[in-house]
Amino acid sequence: MSSAHERLTPKLPLRRGGGGVVNSLPTCILNLGIGWNLSILFPFFVSKRTPFKRDQMQEILYGYQINPTTWAYLSSLMLIGIYFKFHRFWSVRNLDLAALICFSPGLLLVYNGMAGKPVLVELGYAWLFAVCGFFLIRLLLDPIMVRRPLLEPNLSLSGLTFTGVSLLVFMIANVINSPPERLENVIAKQTPVAAQPNPGFPPFHSLSSFSSKAAPSSELQVASARTAAILGHLAIVICLVLVGYRHFDSIQTGVAAATLYLLFFYTSQMTGFVDHVVPGALLVGAVVVYRLPILSGLFLGFAAGMIYYPLFLLPLWCGFYWRRGMVRFVIGALIALGIMVAALALIYPSVDELSPMLKLMFGLRNPREVLPVGFWQFHEQAFRYTVLAAFVALCGSLALWPPQKNLATLLSCSAAVMVAAQFWHANQGGLYIAWFAPLLILTIFRPNLEDRVAITAVRDARWNWRRKKG
Repeated sequence: MSSAHERLTPKLPLRRGGGGVVNSLPTCILNLGIGWNLSILFPFFVSKRTPFKRDQMQEILYGYQINPTTWAYLSSLMLIGIYFKFHRFWSVRNLDLAALICFSPGLLLVYNGMAGKPVLVELGYAWLFAVCGFFLIRLLLDPIMVRRPLLEPNLSLSGLTFTGVSLLVFMIANVINSPPERLENVIAKQTPVAAQPNPGFPPFHSLSSFSSKAAPSSELQVASARTAAILGHLAIVICLVLVGYRHFDSIQTGVAAATLYLLFFYTSQMTGFVDHVVPGALLVGAVVVYRLPILSGLFLGFAAGMIYYPLFLLPLWCGFYWRRGMVRFVIGALIALGIMVAALALIYPSVDELSPMLKLMFGLRNPREVLPVGFWQFHEQAFRYTVLAAFVALCGSLALWPPQKNLATLLSCSAAVMVAAQFWHANQGGLYIAWFAPLLILTIFRPNLEDRVAITAVRDARWNWRRKKG
């Protein structure tokens, strides 16, 4: 009986670079609950008779192979050709595009440094921190940029749609094929195992670790992780289009934002990491339904439960809903967190097992016990604690500043908080760009949104109750 149980619930090691704590029961649940359905819905993922080979993409497209450096050049040129405003050279839009392109050298330095050159790795993380620092300042200053002229892309709506769909197909193919030269696979192989996993929901980190090539996983586990990654990217693309259509009153802006996300060099190289993309999808989903505070609270609550860091967005969002909708927003966030706590209680029925999992979910651990991976492994930890204190002060101040919050404030400041979290994230801080990339792209494309405040955009709950009663 025990041997059969062990075959159903294989033990999974910690993910390299901050994976999750894995227990046999959540692994079994993921195998039976997710993988079984995936084998029916996506048989090309899981097939014991005809497994998907790494070189199968080259069988479909002969000679298809693009290394990270080549794609960095191609994606940068395409970004400039489609979005750069040549007739307004000194516009903020062009500055934002140039800064987005600057992420590529940092990622490439980390990629090449993993081959045995620690100096390049240190330089790469420092470069990423510098770019994140620029965007942090840019996002915090965004609320004072009142004039936002409409700068349409250089490509028509039909051209953007074709480009976006094509990029989406190739991205899905890359997730399925997972070429070994991709940055995510190199990081997974070369990064040492962290002393402690990332804070957040342990079963979610277990699912995330399945996409890593750091240790062998079963076909069902790999299929579960890759399908979750694909669905996460699809959700981000759909949400970007919906925000443009519903809140920016421009379907072309939404499609342009989605295409820019797919063209982004980071998206092409870190596609398979579930713990990168799924939280980003939940955060941009909260923006889509911001007119319904309880749904926004649910999205934000699930994101906070999964990776912990979105908990620091609660002061900002409560400040936005202060005049209308705050109670419903808080209720939604508490419901989401309560569901995740109840799930942990079912998975870990023993108090001795449940207590450390709850502490991990809410980030209750001693920072000194964490072995840093990335930027902070090369620098003194005392500076990281100073950055953490400044981060907490920033998040608390966003509840009060700016005093008049609108949708533009919600976008830019939410992105700023997730950017700032990179500076004290112990495990590969600076690489979790998907946490803020969708919100950052929406901030770049947003029009003037001064009229999108909670008092006018959110419907009064008492009015709904009176209408139902009548």
